[in-house]
Amino acid sequence: MDSITQAVLGATIQGTLLGRWQGRKALLYGAMLATLPDMDVVIDYGDAVADMTYHRGFSHSLIVLTGLALLLTWLTRRLRHNPGYSAQRLFFTLWLVLLTHPLLDAFTSYGTQLFWPLMPAPTAWSSIFIIDPLYTLPLGIAVVMGLLYGLRDKTPRAPAIALLLSTLYLASTLGGKYMAEQRVEAELARQGIQADALFSTPTPFNSLLWRVIVLEGEDYHEVLVSWLDSAPPQLGKIARGTQLAEALADSPAHARLAWFTDGVLRYDQLGDQLVVTDIRLGMTGFHPFRFDFATLEDGQWRVHDEIQRLPFERGDISRLQLLLTRIWQPEVNVPLVAWANELGKPLAGHSETTCVGNAGLKTAC
Repeated sequence: MDSITQAVLGATIQGTLLGRWQGRKALLYGAMLATLPDMDVVIDYGDAVADMTYHRGFSHSLIVLTGLALLLTWLTRRLRHNPGYSAQRLFFTLWLVLLTHPLLDAFTSYGTQLFWPLMPAPTAWSSIFIIDPLYTLPLGIAVVMGLLYGLRDKTPRAPAIALLLSTLYLASTLGGKYMAEQRVEAELARQGIQADALFSTPTPFNSLLWRVIVLEGEDYHEVLVSWLDSAPPQLGKIARGTQLAEALADSPAHARLAWFTDGVLRYDQLGDQLVVTDIRLGMTGFHPFRFDFATLEDGQWRVHDEIQRLPFERGDISRLQLLLTRIWQPEVNVPLVAWANELGKPLAGHSETTCVGNAGLKTAC
């Protein structure tokens, strides 16, 4: 989640559990501690793929953060002992503030390595967008109220109520995810489509309209599903260019990216460049993680030693407005296939673009 959300979540937890003794300082301490796991973004891991896939690694490990909570408890009791509350209460507070950061991140689509240094696939429950005002707003209001009116009550009510409301909302997003996947799976069964994998995620800033990606061999489908839909989902088929991945068979960076994303990737030949896109994140046609993996030289792909991330375009407000309209008006047509095909546009400095069709033939985009 975004840093503001993580900060107000940590603030409300510490305010609820220690606000009686620490007062407004509990909000500050909790906010600062809750953002600590994201400090790993300052580390340069070598190239763009490494920076993406090692983020939310050791600093988001439940194992590491539990050890850190123990260390901070010992240091706090040794240097700033407060007889008003026990070491157990202090540890439980610090532990919750730290661990709720990666756990909340795991509800997004990015991928969080909760059990580092073990190496299971990163956790991405993908039930909430990285910025969701409905989750953040109650927590933010509670923090503002705590700063204005203090937290010296026996049981600070505002942060406790905010935590309850936000947690209930987060739980409801799992219901939305289940709804979207069930509707798409029913349509796949009706059409006789055997999916290799299915990935669902909410569209920006809400949990009412869902984007579902269905991998099917060398193609993938994208579909939008709203709570208010009555008609079956309309699948849009898009070439994934998976045959291009053969050129990256010996690339450790590609292997790690495929592991991190669970293979939800798209491949495009753009002029003489081989571009790999993580299609889980962002919105159709606008994805923050696109990588220039190789260059075509004398008919052969030369894989780069250092992978570069392509500039990211965030889209425009008209597309966001169309998505928001689609929530309430199921008849609105959102051109997902056309948006996805924009990924095949030439990159800056290239006048010609070549895409790969379903049969592996080079075609115009």
